[in-house]
Amino acid sequence: MDALMRGDAVPDNFWRSLAFFSLYRLIVGGLFLFAVLMYGDTLNLATQDGRLFIRTDVSYILVAAAFLGLLWRRKPNFHLQLSLQVAADVAFLTILMYASGGQKSGIAVLLLVVVAGAGLVGQGRMTLFYAALASVGMLLEESWRALTLEADLAEFFRTGLTCVGFFGTAITARLLARRVVSNEQLAQRRGAELDLQLRINARIIRDMSDGVLVTNAEGQVRQANPAADRLLSVSLADGRLADVSTELMAQYSRWNLMRQENGTIFRAPNGRPLRIRYLPAEDHSGNALLYLQDMDQVQAHAQQLKLAALGRLTANIAHEIRNPLAAISHAAELLAEEDPDPLRTRLARIVGDNSARLNRLVTDVLELGRRDRAEPETLHWQSFARALVEELSLHDSTAQTRIRISGDDLAFLFDRGHLHRVLWNLITNALRHASMAEGAIKLDAVAVAGTDQIALFVRNDGPGIEPSLRGQVFEPFFTTRSAGTGLGLYIGRELCEANSAVLDLLDNVPGTQFRIVMKGAQ
Repeated sequence: MDALMRGDAVPDNFWRSLAFFSLYRLIVGGLFLFAVLMYGDTLNLATQDGRLFIRTDVSYILVAAAFLGLLWRRKPNFHLQLSLQVAADVAFLTILMYASGGQKSGIAVLLLVVVAGAGLVGQGRMTLFYAALASVGMLLEESWRALTLEADLAEFFRTGLTCVGFFGTAITARLLARRVVSNEQLAQRRGAELDLQLRINARIIRDMSDGVLVTNAEGQVRQANPAADRLLSVSLADGRLADVSTELMAQYSRWNLMRQENGTIFRAPNGRPLRIRYLPAEDHSGNALLYLQDMDQVQAHAQQLKLAALGRLTANIAHEIRNPLAAISHAAELLAEEDPDPLRTRLARIVGDNSARLNRLVTDVLELGRRDRAEPETLHWQSFARALVEELSLHDSTAQTRIRISGDDLAFLFDRGHLHRVLWNLITNALRHASMAEGAIKLDAVAVAGTDQIALFVRNDGPGIEPSLRGQVFEPFFTTRSAGTGLGLYIGRELCEANSAVLDLLDNVPGTQFRIVMKGAQ
């Protein structure tokens, strides 16, 4: 409330209340003047001094008009204006009461109205001061009457009762004002919370992937979110369900007769299968809710869940296969060593080769199952690439001369084991298809301009990938090599996605060119 002492901090509703209070003062002054001029002293007005009454009342009207002018400018501040108006009311009404013969004129009641009105308009502030001011005016009027005129001393008792009424009215007005202020603040908070909740609800409905329609009993669409327009391929703002389909309108009419939750599968005019869920209104408004769900998305989500479950099952099966597979491979080796027969040796080699291929396939499947266990760390390109090439040299002696590492020693974030797996697969494929020339395979790292990303390139001078096969290289179990598993590039892309990176196949230069874009380290 202290902030309200400044005129610019007072809410508009305070000034509006003060305007009605000022208008009331102007009306009272005008009624007094009209009554005296039309009916004389028959209404107990101006019975003691008519000239003083008229002059005082005209001055009262002029002062009330001046207060309205100050109110329009809102200067001076609110509480000063209110105090000046109450003081003027007490002064003029006391003089008018004296000119009308005292309390018998009934003007003292208007002082009660002034005290109560000032307490409510000022929200309870300085109410007791206004009551004291009115009491002083009443006592001064009665004292002057007792000194200058023949007055009954018993009038002081009635004056005292009136003053007690002033303070009682002031206290009541203060309590009411505090309650009004409390309720108003509560209403403002509730209104702000409700407005926020409505905005949140509107945003949720707007951004929902499912369509939402609010329709009345006649099928008129009252509200529709963007998803509903997208699913039905028609704008339903102020439209009707019949504009979408007569079949849908007929189904909606049947639901309205049953008045219970229901649903059906409906094919929209654009051919998209939709699941429509009907919720009747819980009140007497007649509005119902229709939820539209894209069945294609539902089926795709179900397929993803099936694939995820199948992947976990496959990983478990692969883990269980590994032990007996190792036993088969070991048995084939023992068989080849114990019996020098060429046929048995050849059969043992076939068993060993296929066991090794199956082992690689199991290893790839298990690696795919560990894609979600990414633990990114800061890696430096030059040191990581050199260590990888040295390890490759143990399996292919030409790797040191055929692989050229370039680019700055950039730092990036990636799981060390995952990046080792991805680059190992890309480089071994490049060694298989590139020429034997020095620098036939190029490993490069560059910073992506304008971003915090790093791009790694693996290029070779081989024949490249045929255009007809480019769209299939990342598909699982696709391979052009009889001994391959077809999971290398697929697992590579999955591991990159697990590290918030992207593995792409670029155009031939003229050989194959792969790019990995990942987040750089600060």
